[in-house]
Amino acid sequence: MGQKIVSSVKVSRWLKNAGMLALLLPAGWVTANTETKDTTSADNSQQGYERQVRVNDFINELVKDHEFDPEALQGLLTKAETKQSILDAISRPAERRLTWKEYSKIFLTSKRTHQGVQFMRKHRALLERAEMKYGVDKEVIVAIIGVETFYGRITGSYRVMDALSTLGFDYPPRAEFFRKQLKEFLILAREEGVDPFSLKGSYAGAMGMPQFIPSSFRAYAVDFDGDNKRNIWDNPADVIGSVANYFKVHGWEKNQPVVMKVKAEGEAYKEVLNKSLKPEHTVSQLAQLGFTSLQKTDYKGMANAIKLEGARGTEHWLGLNNFYVITRYNHSRLYAMAVHQLSQAIKKADQQE
Repeated sequence: MGQKIVSSVKVSRWLKNAGMLALLLPAGWVTANTETKDTTSADNSQQGYERQVRVNDFINELVKDHEFDPEALQGLLTKAETKQSILDAISRPAERRLTWKEYSKIFLTSKRTHQGVQFMRKHRALLERAEMKYGVDKEVIVAIIGVETFYGRITGSYRVMDALSTLGFDYPPRAEFFRKQLKEFLILAREEGVDPFSLKGSYAGAMGMPQFIPSSFRAYAVDFDGDNKRNIWDNPADVIGSVANYFKVHGWEKNQPVVMKVKAEGEAYKEVLNKSLKPEHTVSQLAQLGFTSLQKTDYKGMANAIKLEGARGTEHWLGLNNFYVITRYNHSRLYAMAVHQLSQAIKKADQQE
């Protein structure tokens, strides 16, 4: 669980106008060992210099574009710790691609369903208010929180400041992305009036119960209980409202289907399987390619064709607009299907228990 948002840190000093910043000794500076070869020493010195330049450019950008105080920024970045465990986590070879059969076993469990029902019942008033205001089904909100962090049990233990500075300055393959997130995070901390080092998240800087990255927090997090704070770490009201708002902004359609199970026949249908997350064909167009719905529906919107390898063999589905909206949270068909099916399991169990 992330630490609770507090407002004790004074951030007004960050707003001072300032000129150019003198050269900054970077956090995590590598000092060459005198016993190593000269080439190693030179390489380390070059890497350290390049890192220093990136840090200086980053500070100058925030001073110029967002009126941050350079000395305060220097202090924050010097205090931030470079974590080798973060670099190891993001650099390790990706695990083999899971099938739907394997992926579903992780998230579609009786324990996750039961605890989802408990979460729904505990926060039913908040969920129903969010459903009314944002038009997002309450069981979907619960399922997102359940898949992301097991209802707040697993939110990450890294200081977000450490995670984003490590990846922004010491992980070249995606450094530009993470420096952008670090910038968003520092602005976020200033806007919310919090100590940047008080907030925790994943090794990649995803935060709180819904695992928002900083840019998503600034764009979609809401104060749903009126306390003038947006706390997605341990305030269920703000978590629920923020997830609902995210889905509303991305086009969720209340009381509309998410997927349609179909039978696939012929050969033409294979040309459109798993081609795009975004719906690109009408249901009637897909029917002409060989997809026949296995359920009664009058859905007239756009869809895409999905093939999954399930416990009982190959499954064919049409992913509809709401399925696409779930993939805006995480760009994965397996993820979206897990959220959908968990939401349906929670809804059913809530009605039966």
